[in-house]
Amino acid sequence: MIQRIQTIYLLLATAASLGLPAVLSLYSDSNGDAVWAKDNLLYLGLFAGSALLSFIAIFLYKNRQHQFVLGRLNIILNFVLLGVLVYQSQILSGGTAVLEKGIGMIIPLVSIVLIALANKAIKRDEDLVKSVDRLR
Repeated sequence: MIQRIQTIYLLLATAASLGLPAVLSLYSDSNGDAVWAKDNLLYLGLFAGSALLSFIAIFLYKNRQHQFVLGRLNIILNFVLLGVLVYQSQILSGGTAVLEKGIGMIIPLVSIVLIALANKAIKRDEDLVKSVDRLR
């Protein structure tokens, strides 16, 4: 249902996980070459998994509990992705070489914020339905 705000948040999280890694480099290695998500299958798989979870959660609007759980799993997946990116960028520094982190390192943070906002809206809907059920 497109008229719900959590659907918009989940669509934006899907677009951020799919589109932004293709446009923004993640970081620069010790040679100064930009590292892209498409260069590493692990990064590509984690970004695609995050986008897929967000997209699947959109169509679970009839079952808000499953939608909420998928959102939480997606947040965990994005934290794992962020940890992998930070770890990989830190071990490549080589001591004295200056490592430049790209703007692409914040893509998981953008997804986390959008999914957290979607989960907040899902929780608000669930509380509203429960309060109406109590009145019957």
